[in-house]
Amino acid sequence: MHKYFVIFSLLLITACSPAEDSQQGRLEKALSPEQVSIGFFTAIYVERDIEKAKVYVSQELKDIMSHYHIASAVQRHVLGLSMTDVNMSIDDIDIDFFRKFTDEVDVKVKMEGLRGGSPWVDDRTIKLVKNGKRWTIVEVLTEKGRIDL
Repeated sequence: MHKYFVIFSLLLITACSPAEDSQQGRLEKALSPEQVSIGFFTAIYVERDIEKAKVYVSQELKDIMSHYHIASAVQRHVLGLSMTDVNMSIDDIDIDFFRKFTDEVDVKVKMEGLRGGSPWVDDRTIKLVKNGKRWTIVEVLTEKGRIDL
């Protein structure tokens, strides 16, 4: 009888454990805009896995990223910055103390690494929108003052 009780208890415990879902899935704690931003850029520049990066973006950006297939092409054509050995940090975020009342935010991520084998420091700004409790990247903003010829 004791053996059946132990087996039944183990079944209950494993059945009640939260399932491993995606990084920003329903069963996990909602990520902050900073965590979403760093997660996205880490997937693209460090892990070089666009499937992991797609978890953080809108359907429109997913479609664009799918078109390029590989992380180096996404770096070059979507983000306009090819780099290796990248370290990232949040440089700026335009959100106030009352972030629970904000549904849209711009985050600037500073990246340090190698570009063409030489040390390089650059940044990229992305726009995030809050859908329910989840932050989603909807746009990679063009750089202010950048001249495209």
